[in-house]
Amino acid sequence: MSAISGATSASFNQDQFLQLLVAQLQNQDPSSPVESKEFIAQLATFSQLQGIQSLNATFSESLKLQQLTQGTSLIGKTVDYNLPGGGASLTGKVDSVSVLDGKYSLVIGTAKIGLDQVTNIR
Repeated sequence: MSAISGATSASFNQDQFLQLLVAQLQNQDPSSPVESKEFIAQLATFSQLQGIQSLNATFSESLKLQQLTQGTSLIGKTVDYNLPGGGASLTGKVDSVSVLDGKYSLVIGTAKIGLDQVTNIR
C-alpha cells in the first residue's frame, strides 16, 4: 500500500485502514511477503493521519470559541454590516449572539448577521 493521498486521507478512518491491512495480508504473495518496514511505514502514516484529524478537531473547537468571544464582545455596540448576497450596507446595535448549526450570528433587531458580514464597529 502506498502513502495515503491528501484527498483520500480526510475520509480515511481507523476501521478502513485495518480492513485494508487485513485484506493486504490475506492477499499477499507468500513467496514475496510484504516487508516489516512497509508495515511500519503504513502504521506511521496512519498515526500521522489520526494526529492531524485530532488537531483539526481541536482547531475547529478553538475557532468556535474565538467566534463566540468575538460575538459577545460586540453586544451593545453599533456595527455596520452587509446583507448576504452583496445587499445594502446597514447599521444596527448588536442585541445578542445566537448559534444555529454550530454557526454564530449576531442578533440585530430581528436580523441574524454572520460575523463575516460586519464591516465596521462603532
